[in-house]
Amino acid sequence: MYLDSPSYAAVPTDQCTVSDQPVDVVDESPSNEHDCCSECDDVPLVSDDTETYCPDCGLIVEDVGLDHGPEWTPYDEAERRRVGSPITPMRHDWGVSAEIGLFRDGHGRELSAATRARLRRLRRWNRRARFESKADQNLAHGLGEIRRIGGALDLAEGIQEEASQLFREAQSDDLIRGRSLESMASAAVYAVCRRRRLPRFLDEVAEAARVDRGKVRLAYGVLNRELSLRIPPAMPPDFLPRLASSVEVSEQVRERSAQLCDSDTVIDLANGRKPAGVAAGCLYFASRELEGFGAVTQEQLATAARISEVSLQHVWQDLQDRELPAWSAESFDSSTEIERGLP
Repeated sequence: MYLDSPSYAAVPTDQCTVSDQPVDVVDESPSNEHDCCSECDDVPLVSDDTETYCPDCGLIVEDVGLDHGPEWTPYDEAERRRVGSPITPMRHDWGVSAEIGLFRDGHGRELSAATRARLRRLRRWNRRARFESKADQNLAHGLGEIRRIGGALDLAEGIQEEASQLFREAQSDDLIRGRSLESMASAAVYAVCRRRRLPRFLDEVAEAARVDRGKVRLAYGVLNRELSLRIPPAMPPDFLPRLASSVEVSEQVRERSAQLCDSDTVIDLANGRKPAGVAAGCLYFASRELEGFGAVTQEQLATAARISEVSLQHVWQDLQDRELPAWSAESFDSSTEIERGLP
C-alpha cells in the first residue's frame, strides 16, 4: 500500500497499528430536510438556500449551506463567465493564472519524488507559457515594479491598481518604446499620487524605484502630456499634515499653520515656490509665534520637507513681512482638526 493511495488517507493513524479492530465509518451525508426539531415535538424542519430552521420555535439547525446554483455570472446570458478570484490590473494576465504546488497536495499529504519531478516540469512549462510576446514580458516587469514601489512607499492597493492601469495605457499608446520600464513605472506611481493629492515627493519615489530623479521627471512629463492626465497643482495644505506629523508639533501649531496655508497671502506667496517648502515655513512661523505650545528647529523641518535651511529661512522672512490673519487661543477648536483630517 502506498502513501498516496486513497485507502491509506481514509484510515486514521491510530487505527493502522491494530488490524483486528473494526474501522468506524461515520455517515457524513447531509441531514434530511424532513427531520424533526429537537426542541419541538413532531415539527418538521424547513430548509431554504441559506439555513435549516424550525418554523415553530425558530431554532437554526444548519446555516451557511452550499450554493447549488450556476457557477457563471448571470449578467450576460449569452456569454457565461466562470466565477473565480477577482481580476486585477496589477497582474499582466489580470490575475487569471495557475498556481502549481511544491511538496504537498490539496489534502496536505507529501508528494512522492516522481510527482514532484513532474510538477517541476509543469512549473517550468507554465512559466514559459505565461508570456505570449515580448510586450507581455515588459508589462509583467513594469507591473512588478509598481507593486514593489507601492510596497516600499506603503501605498494603498487602490493606488497601485490605478498606477497599473495607467502603465497599461502608456504601453497601448506606445509610450514605453525607447524608455526605461522602471522610470515609466515610477512615473505612473508618482502621477497617481499627484492626481489623488497625496504628499509624495519625487525624490522618494525615485529612491524607491532605484532610478535617477531626472529620468522619473521626464517619464512623468511624457505621461502627463501624452495621456492628458489633468493633474492638479500641488498646494501647501497637501503637505502640511505629513510635515506636522514628522516633527510632532502640537495641535495649536497645526491649527495655526493650517490657517496660514489657507490664507490668500500664503497662496500668493506659494506661486513659484515648492509647496512643501511653503508648508514648512508656515509650520516654523506658527511654532515661533506660539512659543508656549512647543517649538521646532529649522533643521527638522528642512529635512522633513526635503529643502535646504536657507529656503526655509526665506519663506519665514517673507511671512514676517506680510500681513497675516490674526490668531487667538480662544479661537482654537479641536473639532476643526477632525474636520480637516489632520493626523
